[in-house]
Amino acid sequence: MTQSATQLYETGDARFSRLIHSNARLETLWTGARWCEGPVYFAAGKYLLWSDIPNDRVMRWDETDGSVSLFEQPCGHHNGHTTDLQGRLVSCEHGGRAVSRIEHDGRRTVLADRFDGKKLNSPNDVVVKSDGSIWFSDPTYGIDSDYEGHAAPSEIGASQVYRCAPDGTVSVVVSDLVQPNGLAFSPDETFLYVADTGRTHVPDCAPKIRRYPVTSDGRSLESGDDFALSDCGLFDGFRVDVSGNIWSSAGDGVQCFSPDGELLGKIRVPEVASNLCFFGPNRNRLAITATTSVYSIYVNAKGC
Repeated sequence: MTQSATQLYETGDARFSRLIHSNARLETLWTGARWCEGPVYFAAGKYLLWSDIPNDRVMRWDETDGSVSLFEQPCGHHNGHTTDLQGRLVSCEHGGRAVSRIEHDGRRTVLADRFDGKKLNSPNDVVVKSDGSIWFSDPTYGIDSDYEGHAAPSEIGASQVYRCAPDGTVSVVVSDLVQPNGLAFSPDETFLYVADTGRTHVPDCAPKIRRYPVTSDGRSLESGDDFALSDCGLFDGFRVDVSGNIWSSAGDGVQCFSPDGELLGKIRVPEVASNLCFFGPNRNRLAITATTSVYSIYVNAKGC
């Protein structure tokens, strides 16, 4: 399945034309989910993983032949994924209310499941910093109902962003968002960007990405400011390219922002997009999870 260029791209700034290929088309890699999320690429294995949260499964797409298979089910209602510095899968579990890691031998290790002695809500998205620390968001979506996890009250009573140090110590780094969601560091790790999807719970909560300066010791954040506001639906998951541009999911597909917060353009997707990642040998291809399907498109940018 493909889209024509006139339907596919919306350019708001001339810089966007240098970040896309006008002859590239949106491809459907797979369809059949209830809610796709958390794409992550393993270059060594030449495969892509993503979550189908309500179906409690992780799917696998093989880059060598385009086949799709079941990677894990049940999986604890995984949402966001990333890889750590050793190439291991790090997962946010709605069902397990934990951030976990799959070791090279296949064992599951829980990295964080509590803060201050209380259970986490439902870790949503995760990123690994160059010092090995793990930063993750913890909204309530996995405990709001039994659809994407298991209904339960919040023990912490707040939705926050946490840092899990290499020694396992968990600390709060962001506490001023309603429902923190996707997150990513700038290429030089001087800023952390975090999406707030709080409009799902508070109608007047603006759908936005906020930007927080990282402190000099790299372990906490200074006060943040609004980086971008969505003009269509919610920002959910996003990634940053090597030039510092932010490529974010939104209600109309993928929206691309410059490092100064200007909306450069959009890639239209026929379903509400939830997340994305750069993949392929040159990391110049986007994998976009969008409601029931996973789409891909080549861009003239490389992911961090």
